[in-house]
Parts: sequence; structure tokens; C-alpha cells
Amino acid sequence: MRIAEARTNKAAEMIRLLGNCANKSAYDYTEDDIKKIFGYLEKELKNVRSKYSGIDSDEGKFTLR
Repeated sequence: MRIAEARTNKAAEMIRLLGNCANKSAYDYTEDDIKKIFGYLEKELKNVRSKYSGIDSDEGKFTLR
């Protein structure tokens, strides 16, 4: 329970930090980049949820390239 809480809070903080990249005056990105980022995050959340049902799937690391 303690580890799950700590990791969940850490993941949420990292997602909040990712929101800082939305600042157009500091970062350059395209609509396609946004779709890739959120598509990847949604897929990873789905993969983790499936592990709780006994289904294991590991897709690898994210890249915008």
C-alpha cells in the first residue's frame, strides 16, 4: 500500500510537470507531438490497468521521433 501510494503520487507529479511543456513561449511542439504524447500515456495507463487483470504487455520507451 505504501509503495503504491508513493508511486502513484510520483506519477501524478510527473504528469503535472509535463503540463509545463504546454508553454508555447518556452517550448516548440506540434499538434502531432501532443497526440503522440497523450496517446502514449493513455496506452501505458491501459497496459498497467491490464496487469491488474493478469494481462502483461510492455511497449517500451516513448520518443517523439
